[in-house]
Amino acid sequence: QVQLVESGGGLVQPGGSLRLSCAASGSRFNFFAMGWHRQSPGKQRELVAQIISGGSTNYVDSVKGRFTISRDNAKNTVYLEMNSLKPEDTAVYYCNTITAMTFKSYWGQGTQVTVSS
Repeated sequence: QVQLVESGGGLVQPGGSLRLSCAASGSRFNFFAMGWHRQSPGKQRELVAQIISGGSTNYVDSVKGRFTISRDNAKNTVYLEMNSLKPEDTAVYYCNTITAMTFKSYWGQGTQVTVSS
């Protein structure tokens, strides 16, 4: 069993920054990809950023140039650096991992990010 634990969410003013962390633990699966999704009330859950095992990254258009995803392979931890935050970034952010062999998807419990004056 793979467990994902997010941290780093909170309240920040527009233009501020936050860094989210997601640590994976449990069964010794190899991971194909790790990333972040977000969901706000009345909206579908959307992919925010993803990093693939080979190092390539994907971002939703609305965060390009502001968010950066990275991974520490030794710690099985993925990070999301969020800069120039906007009120529309307010959402629950979920960590996600896809295993290499079975392509099974695992989710964290989510961490709240609120951008408000």
